[in-house]
Parts: sequence; C-alpha cells; structure tokens
Amino acid sequence: MSNYSYHPDHVIKDEQQLRQYYGEPSKRSLIKVLDHISDHYRAFIQASPFVLVASVGPEGVDVSPRGDQPGFVHIVDPKTLMLPDRKGNNRADTLMNIVRDPRVSLLFLIPGVGETLRVVGSAKVVVDDNLCTQFAIKDKPPRSVMVLDVEEVYFQCQKALARSQLWSPDSRVERGTLPTAGQILAALDKNFDGEAYDANYPQYLRETIY
Repeated sequence: MSNYSYHPDHVIKDEQQLRQYYGEPSKRSLIKVLDHISDHYRAFIQASPFVLVASVGPEGVDVSPRGDQPGFVHIVDPKTLMLPDRKGNNRADTLMNIVRDPRVSLLFLIPGVGETLRVVGSAKVVVDDNLCTQFAIKDKPPRSVMVLDVEEVYFQCQKALARSQLWSPDSRVERGTLPTAGQILAALDKNFDGEAYDANYPQYLRETIY
C-alpha cells in the first residue's frame, strides 16, 4: 500500500490557477512552434525509425507505437505526412479513433538523440491500393496509409531523455527480468500455452513482420 497522499485543496482545477503556479512559458518554447515542416524538422522525421501516435475517441485516449526503417514516415510536402499501417493484431485502436475523431499527435524518437519532435494535426485513413503499393516492403503493402494534415511542429528539449538515460547502455534492462508475453497471456487465459507462444514467437515475427 502506498503512503503517498495529497489534500484535495492542492489539486489544480483550471488554466488560470495552473498559470499562476507555473508562470508563463519561455519565449524559446513558443518560437520553435511552426505550422509546417521546416528543413530542420524534416531532418528529424527522415532520421527517425520510431514514432508514438496519440489519438482520441469516444472511449478515451490512446498511444500506439509505430516503427520501421528511418524515414518510413513520408513527407509529402511541408503540410502533409503519410504513415503506412503495417500488419498487426487488427485491434486498430488508433485507426478506430481517427475515423471518429481526426485529431492526432506524433512523437518522433531517434536512437542516441536527446531531442524529440512533436507533430500535431488531423488525420484520415486511406486504403487506396495504388498509394499503399508505394509503401510496400518485400512486396507486401501496408493495410492502409494514415495521411496527416500538419498543424503544429516543434522539438522537445533533451531533459526527459537525459533524466531517464534512455539511450545509455547502462540503462538497458535485461529482458529476462520481466514477464514474457506468453506468461502474461497465460495468466489471463488458463488454457493458453504461454511457453509454446514464447518459443514460437521469434519465427512468427520473422514471417509476419511485413
């Protein structure tokens, strides 16, 4: 049981109270926000192999990872991005949100780089065969392409990644110290063979990653 507690009077309840507590944002934190992808921000997107996609729907908010070779998020022009949706488990949480509420936010990470890049905009899910074919890898096109109309682009400073030491080799966690996917699923379904799942997954991943 946690000993942490707080008094209800100490909960911030509105924007004015928040600003009184935190103060105004610095000038530098505002001038870095653009309404388009500049050449500097283009370089970050092209170098990134990993992006987190935040979306919102009637059931709440969702954040989903997307990853591929650097530059897999295609820059059509300074106001448009395209992100292929590769084969997955068909939950389609992000896509289900987008078709009901187009608001999305992307957070690009680059291994070894402290800054991250945030892109905010509205998205649509496109299933045009000709478009999907352009994103094919190993002759396997994505199921769909997310087309994002860019509204805001800005970089986030290094502090969060510096505090977490995310890219430090000393911060690496041995996978064996955590439950496996098979163990988690077996705990939820007593008829599920978790050991077989874990043993077969490397081969399954190789065969289905694209």
